[in-house]
Amino acid sequence: MRLSDPPTREPVFNTPPVVGWTIAALVAIHVARSFLDGNGEVQMLLMFAFIPARYDPSFTQAIFPGGVLGDIWTFVTYAGLHGDLMHLGVNSIWLLAFGSAVAWRFGSTRFLLFMAATAALGAGVHLLLHFGEITPMIGASAAISGLTAAAVRFIFEAGGPLGAFRRRGRAAFAIPAAPLSRIMRSPQILGFVAIWFAINIVYALGALLSGEPSPVAWEAHIGGFIGGLLLFPLFDPKLPFGFDELHRRA
Repeated sequence: MRLSDPPTREPVFNTPPVVGWTIAALVAIHVARSFLDGNGEVQMLLMFAFIPARYDPSFTQAIFPGGVLGDIWTFVTYAGLHGDLMHLGVNSIWLLAFGSAVAWRFGSTRFLLFMAATAALGAGVHLLLHFGEITPMIGASAAISGLTAAAVRFIFEAGGPLGAFRRRGRAAFAIPAAPLSRIMRSPQILGFVAIWFAINIVYALGALLSGEPSPVAWEAHIGGFIGGLLLFPLFDPKLPFGFDELHRRA
């Protein structure tokens, strides 16, 4: 099938299976947590949440389970936990919106690896700015911020999902991605990025003015977003693939 040929039938819900399964996994984890008692919840957070104090040699490390492996896996596993249904719902909607575009382009394996990489980068930025703090960080927002940044690299391009002259069907996700230099000169993309950063800056200023820790890990969001912009070329297949290839890789 040629890239210019429309598919014989488009699904009603244009969601890649990997995105649906990812959201289902996040929901299942949240439901499972609801059966934990207070002590179980604490132990779960110590095991899987991202806690900057875990990496401070002056802190009592005995309370953190998992040892060295725990020091590694919590850079990613924190993304599977959410504070409440609102937190989970907002992240799921954002993941559905921007993660779907990236998943159609990357395929399942690259998509999941990209999520893990941007989650880790978000945690790294959070660690630098909150080193030694005991407050746990949870949520998939950093990884989803990375997916949003990746989507920005191609969704606004001519022929792309949100661009002019949109291609029919899933060919819209197969257009050449914009180089980073051109992204920095695109009013449409810069406007989107400016709004995204403005929202996170509001959270930062709110915490600064109140003197209280921000309820939103905006530092991790920014780390994941910048990481998504920069890591995109390493994960992008760079192939002129069409519908048949998109179906094989989804």
